[in-house]
Amino acid sequence: MKLTDKKIATILRRNHYKLTKQRQVVIDAIIESQDQLTPAQIYEKAHRVYSEIGLVTVYRTLAILSKLGLVCELHTGGDCPTYTIGAPQHHHHLICSRCGHVVDFSGHNLEELEAKIARESGFRIDSHILEFIGLCLPCQKAN
Repeated sequence: MKLTDKKIATILRRNHYKLTKQRQVVIDAIIESQDQLTPAQIYEKAHRVYSEIGLVTVYRTLAILSKLGLVCELHTGGDCPTYTIGAPQHHHHLICSRCGHVVDFSGHNLEELEAKIARESGFRIDSHILEFIGLCLPCQKAN
């Protein structure tokens, strides 16, 4: 289940961020897309709705939304991360290296692994990102 526009607005306010017109059009651009988007693509969509928005504002908004876990930042192997609307619980991604299809998954005792790594290394782990890159079933069949 993905986060809703209303839930995102609530989380922003709870964390002392205003829901400005610029932030709203960035959020709407991401929510309305079925695909992951680059910051430039988000800017293009947002700019069509609100011509006064700037690319820097898109990047600043994405930084806030990422920090709050409201968007997922995906590292699909290109020079630039892509973004999708976040899910309410912590999750990870399977990413197809050919078509870019993304599948969310969660669980699998990763918290235990994180705790073990922290214990053994003495490292304080604040967060983690786990992405598996490979080929989805349709791309495998296309070979």
